Amino acid sequence: MDNIDIGEKISHLRKEKSLSIRDLAKLANVTPSLLSQLERGLSNPSLNTIKAISKALDVPLFSFFIDEVNNKDLIVRKDSRRKVIFPKNNDIVFEILSPESANSIEFAIVNLIPYSQISNELMSHKSIELAYVLEGKIKIYIEDDEFILESGDSVTLPPGTNHRWENPFNEQAKIIFSINFK
Repeated sequence: MDNIDIGEKISHLRKEKSLSIRDLAKLANVTPSLLSQLERGLSNPSLNTIKAISKALDVPLFSFFIDEVNNKDLIVRKDSRRKVIFPKNNDIVFEILSPESANSIEFAIVNLIPYSQISNELMSHKSIELAYVLEGKIKIYIEDDEFILESGDSVTLPPGTNHRWENPFNEQAKIIFSINFK
């Protein structure tokens, strides 16, 4: 793993926001001297200092710890999608549409063949889930209710919502999912 230059990232973000060292130091409640030392790589920040600087710059804390993304890594070609196969039903394959660098959000597409289901039981996630029916129609169970979603319909499931998907119809259904892990 390459070394991460947090000071360089602070400097880049500060300049991107047109802030002087004094301006950022004041916003982050640190001394200009410390900030200058951090940017020049002469000092290592504490986690609390990085937190204060990330808040002052209005950027996520993790942004100081990730490498720059190569633009070509933002593209996911249809023939190189990562796949998730449900062990109990090999007919259900989620193809991940988002790149590995997406971090907090995943997009996936799934083809539900006629008379198939993703799970026999209600399931829930710790994150919000959105789904859009691209083709066909499906049945979704949300808690004690059931709904038919047709092509063009969408649903948003808040974190912790018990739900289950199935295709009880004689035509294939295609659904795009988005799960936000923030």
